[in-house]
Amino acid sequence: MGKGQDLYEKAKKIIPGGTMLLSKRPEMFLPDNWPSYYKKAKGCQVWDLDGTQYTDMSIMGIGTNTLGYGHDEVDAAVIQTVKDGNMSTLNCPEEVWLAEELISMNPWADMVRFARSGGEANAIAIRIARAASGKDKIAICGYHGWHDWYLSTNHNQGDGLSGHLLPGLDPSGVPKNLKDTVFPFHYNNIEELENLVNIHDIGVIKMEVVRNFGPENNFLQKVRDLATKKNIVLVFDECTSGFRETYGGIFKKFGVEPDVAMFGKTIGNGYALTAVVGRREVMEAAQKTFISSTFWTERIGPTAALKTLEVMKQVKSWEIITENGMKMQKGWNELAESHDLKIMISGIPSLSTYSFISDDALEYKTFVTQEMLKIGFLASTNFYASIAHKNEHFDAYFNALDKVYQVIAACEKGHKNIKNLLEGPVCHAGFKRLN
Repeated sequence: MGKGQDLYEKAKKIIPGGTMLLSKRPEMFLPDNWPSYYKKAKGCQVWDLDGTQYTDMSIMGIGTNTLGYGHDEVDAAVIQTVKDGNMSTLNCPEEVWLAEELISMNPWADMVRFARSGGEANAIAIRIARAASGKDKIAICGYHGWHDWYLSTNHNQGDGLSGHLLPGLDPSGVPKNLKDTVFPFHYNNIEELENLVNIHDIGVIKMEVVRNFGPENNFLQKVRDLATKKNIVLVFDECTSGFRETYGGIFKKFGVEPDVAMFGKTIGNGYALTAVVGRREVMEAAQKTFISSTFWTERIGPTAALKTLEVMKQVKSWEIITENGMKMQKGWNELAESHDLKIMISGIPSLSTYSFISDDALEYKTFVTQEMLKIGFLASTNFYASIAHKNEHFDAYFNALDKVYQVIAACEKGHKNIKNLLEGPVCHAGFKRLN
């Protein structure tokens, strides 16, 4: 075992679930053999605790670092903030300057509140929207965090979050009296949403603008029209999709404006900052309820976000990462076709993912990670693009993946058995309790 695997064995005994984020659990990649922890990260390179260097062709900090790890300009701004003092009895001016920039890129909006994580931003937006509408019930479509209000969906009949987050989530610890306060609807199904609105006293519609596929038949505009007609607060969750295809929300591509939008992940290039942006008539409701936290006032987050947005505008990062994502999707398709493998690709280009169409899909996914790790790649079946990914990284990646696909193709044809080729357990497909 390397130092990372050894440390993770200790972590599982003293940290419930082993890690703070499900998506970073080693079991999601390569149980028993994933490096688990890093010593250094720069560009699209990561060094583990043993000093082994890898090229990250995987999830790039869960999609946070579109400018690459350790971006010089962003880090320099943060280091200066550390020297000047990150916390004080007084407030940092950067939060006002950042609010101005976010309002400037969203002319429909008037006010901003900040937090440090996507779950917090979603909870803030829901509290404000409920206060503004005067109603409790919410219609949701997509992934919106881990808080009680969201997981309470699974207190309703059925597994309501299976198509939005993960299947089989037990809402243990979530008060049962929140049952029937949050109702899921499927993307592009306006009739289902209309039915929810007509049956329940919906005060808030909260949705991701795009995840695995885009709107059809003017879906987003129909949602906007319904919300306006019924006096419902429309909230777009852009914590994941923001700044990946436009400078700001991906909703700009479709010409539909919400009442509230959240931005996160990319906005600070790895430093913690999330924003809730909205119309004055909605956002003012924040003053009727208590929303407050000490570390929302620290200075590093807004400092990093200001510099990140500045760099994004200079290089048009959203165009670069979209091009890189398209390059990855094209390469996956060509390799699969050349080896007569069937895969299904989904996601916007900069957040690309694929799955093998096979009964052994999870085994193949595990094998990809296992073999690519041996030759210096952090890789799975998804790719979150950054501007640090260059042609040479793609060339080396596809040359290596070609050999892995060749073996998988032999397994599909019955010439080899994938179960005999795995050097440890199969990766997890979703949430599981760790032993």
